[in-house]
Amino acid sequence: MKRNIALIPAAGVGARFGAGKPKQYVEINGKTVLQHTVDIFTEHRDIDLTAVVLAPEDRFFQTASEKVVLLHCGGATRAQTVRNGIDALLTQGLAQAEDNILVHDAARCCLPPDALDRLLKAAGNRPEGGILAIPVADTLKQAQADKHIQATVPRAGLWQAQTPQLFQTALLKRALAEADLNAVTDEASAVEMLGIQPLLVEGDSRNLKLTLPQDEYIVRLLLAR
Repeated sequence: MKRNIALIPAAGVGARFGAGKPKQYVEINGKTVLQHTVDIFTEHRDIDLTAVVLAPEDRFFQTASEKVVLLHCGGATRAQTVRNGIDALLTQGLAQAEDNILVHDAARCCLPPDALDRLLKAAGNRPEGGILAIPVADTLKQAQADKHIQATVPRAGLWQAQTPQLFQTALLKRALAEADLNAVTDEASAVEMLGIQPLLVEGDSRNLKLTLPQDEYIVRLLLAR
């Protein structure tokens, strides 16, 4: 029977956040960002397993949950970390080719459960998979090298990708094996390189990614609620 497995790449150093430690280990409202993120999936009725992919030397994150497995096989980039995590799940018999893998950013710790529900319902049985995303609402400007405006970019049909991004294990493994990982910005981009068009499922503006120090204030407010 097909299972839903959350895969959280957490091997990054969080250089842009500037906290002196990986941003997934910043503590907010009594728990690390990573623990908040993991809890989203362990508390969801339709997620069977959560795999956290850590750097080989990372021993900061520990868990006693039976629904969480720690994989110390993170790579130098997000794409390498996800690829290594999938290989480890398959090697250890924790995932099968037909299972769904939901890759989610460790720093998106405010994912609303109803957005996760929408993704599972809309894309859980689709061979092409799907991702959470939101239509672009702001006016987009293309910049010149000196940061002056070169053009206004039409926003019609443009969506901002979020996570989770859901694909069958076999498809995602193939996509990451065949892609130039330096050109992969998210899992969907690797799948697109195979000529496959994943489904866009409307996400949620609260599902923001903790990237810059000023994001922490908003995340604290969201988690407090």
